[in-house]
Amino acid sequence: MKRLFVWLQYLLPQHLLSRTVGWLANQQIVWMKNLAIRTVIRHYNVDMSDAERQHPDEFRSFNDFFTRTLTPGTRPIEGRISSPSDGMVAAVGNIRSGTLLQAKGVDYSLQQLLGEADVSRFDGGSFLTIYLAPRDYHRVHFPVACRVSRSRYIPGSLFSVNADTAAQVKGLFARNERMVLALEAEDPMALVMVGAMIVAAVKPVWRDAPYPPGRFVEEQPDLEPFEQGSELGLFEMGSTVILVTERREDWTVSTGDVIRMGQNLVGESRRQTE
Repeated sequence: MKRLFVWLQYLLPQHLLSRTVGWLANQQIVWMKNLAIRTVIRHYNVDMSDAERQHPDEFRSFNDFFTRTLTPGTRPIEGRISSPSDGMVAAVGNIRSGTLLQAKGVDYSLQQLLGEADVSRFDGGSFLTIYLAPRDYHRVHFPVACRVSRSRYIPGSLFSVNADTAAQVKGLFARNERMVLALEAEDPMALVMVGAMIVAAVKPVWRDAPYPPGRFVEEQPDLEPFEQGSELGLFEMGSTVILVTERREDWTVSTGDVIRMGQNLVGESRRQTE
């Protein structure tokens, strides 16, 4: 069944399906959106205790629920690099010969992921991949104090990013639609928000609307520096966040760990040397 699910994704009209679900998720029909919200809360055991709004009637649409905000102060920002999102650590490690681990025995190209010809500055660096499940908080925050020097929205496929698909579709994260940010910081890094099946859009805080699907967009936004933990953007539905650091990091989390936005991700030492 798992293999059949993966092969079906090759056949399905991924973008049409995802945009249709996104349209439905934005509908404001009260009974329909309340039923969908209650169903997801019950099925995925969503913890609403730290949400700013907690009752289905308080949300305009299902998407408004999915991109819900947190009550201020519920997530302290900890450590030199903090988690940009809720989720499960899908992969973690060091960059070797320009490749990152996607799943056990499956790797992919950093050059393809970032859409850059020269990624040599990341040689010897580290990466961390976070999978956001439907139950998770779906806003993404800056892991360090930084300036966004460049944003790229790269069109691509919309495969599911769950563990079964990741283990069978080689180069999955470098094939899917994604937003790639270059973060200028004391320890420079890239942050990638990867779109997926049923993910309607990715929207950073400096845009009034999500990036247009299927279109390459490159920006050098003239923005003030962001504080660590300030909001970066959101997924309309869910997906994956990947951190790629130029320096080797001593991660304090391992594959399979469930983490929360703001949680410390690195050890006390400034960096781990080779």
